[in-house]
Amino acid sequence: QVQLVESGGGLVQPGGSLRLSCAASGSIFSISTMGWYRQAPGKQRELVANWLSGSINYVDSVKGRFTISRDNAANTVSLQMNSLRPEDTAVYYCNALLTTSDVSPLLNFWGQGTQVTVSS
Repeated sequence: QVQLVESGGGLVQPGGSLRLSCAASGSIFSISTMGWYRQAPGKQRELVANWLSGSINYVDSVKGRFTISRDNAANTVSLQMNSLRPEDTAVYYCNALLTTSDVSPLLNFWGQGTQVTVSS
C-alpha cells in the first residue's frame, strides 16, 4: 500500500505564508514525479507546481511566490507559499507518479487534500 498525506493547510491573512508538506509512505521503489495541484470552488483542478526529472514547473499565477522542494530520501515534497492572495484559496492536493518495485509500472497516487483559505 502507498499513501500520500498532506499537512500544513489552514487559514491565513492575505500576504501571509503557509508551508504545505506531503509524505509518501508504503512500498515505494522510485518516485518519478511529485507535485501539487489545487481546486477552487467552481473551477477545474490545476497544476500548481511539480518536480519531474529535475525540472520544476509552476503555474504563472504563483511564480515568484511559491517554491516547491523535494527530499528524495524522505519521499516528501513541500510547497512554501508566500505573499498569499485570496485567489489562492483552494483545496491543495499532493500527487505522485511512482513505482512500487523494480518491475512495477508507473502508478499515479493522490492525497486527500488540504484546505488553504486566504482571508482577512
